[in-house]
Amino acid sequence: WADPIFKYFKMFFSTSIAMTAIKNTIVISLESLIIGFPIPVIFALLLNQVQRSGPRRIIQTISYAPYFMSNVVVVSLISVLFSANGLVNHAVMGAGGKAIMFTSLPEYFRKLFIGSNIWQTMGFNAIIFIAALTAISPEYYEAATMDGASRFQKILYIDLPLIMPTIILMLILQVGNIMNVGYEKAYLMQNGSNTIVSELISTYVYKVGLQTAQYSFATAVGLFNSVVNFIILVTANFVAKKVSDISIF
Repeated sequence: WADPIFKYFKMFFSTSIAMTAIKNTIVISLESLIIGFPIPVIFALLLNQVQRSGPRRIIQTISYAPYFMSNVVVVSLISVLFSANGLVNHAVMGAGGKAIMFTSLPEYFRKLFIGSNIWQTMGFNAIIFIAALTAISPEYYEAATMDGASRFQKILYIDLPLIMPTIILMLILQVGNIMNVGYEKAYLMQNGSNTIVSELISTYVYKVGLQTAQYSFATAVGLFNSVVNFIILVTANFVAKKVSDISIF
């Protein structure tokens, strides 16, 4: 059974686009992790400082809403805002500047992709951190208040240390998923001008493996992704266990 799989691996790595797709997938995943992972944590910490339940529920609802939008709607919003005739370019030209082709120039693809991902997932990804913060005993805050601690000091010396195990576990899971970038949004944002940075493993498999009905090829490349993710997950778990004594297994 291994021979057919290696045949498709060889087919994949012999193509001119394979290394570009792997590189783009790793780069966009690492940038998403570095930029996007801390934001839900920061959002949860800030939201935890809102004492009134009414405004807190409103903020939570607004932050969760984008997660349930389809990628088609999100890409449509990106087009409305950042296309050549979009609202952003109208504002730029109104201020005397020149229109910028945000949706076509390769250097803006990752910025739009990662930025829209953060906007979509920030509130939803913060749920587990909010839950961890609500489990902290109020006695810690009362003692800190009696000692004259400021809000920032409470975040720094109470909130962050007590939710650190949750942060580390979520980071391990994110690192272990680094090769998985969904094809839907990237495929919808692709055009002839930005393919050099927007062609990912998932979009390549979709176009070559599924649109042309090469299901065995698509399965083999998916297996390659899963094996790499598993190796990265085990490595990240090992490092986290050595450094912090916190691990998934």
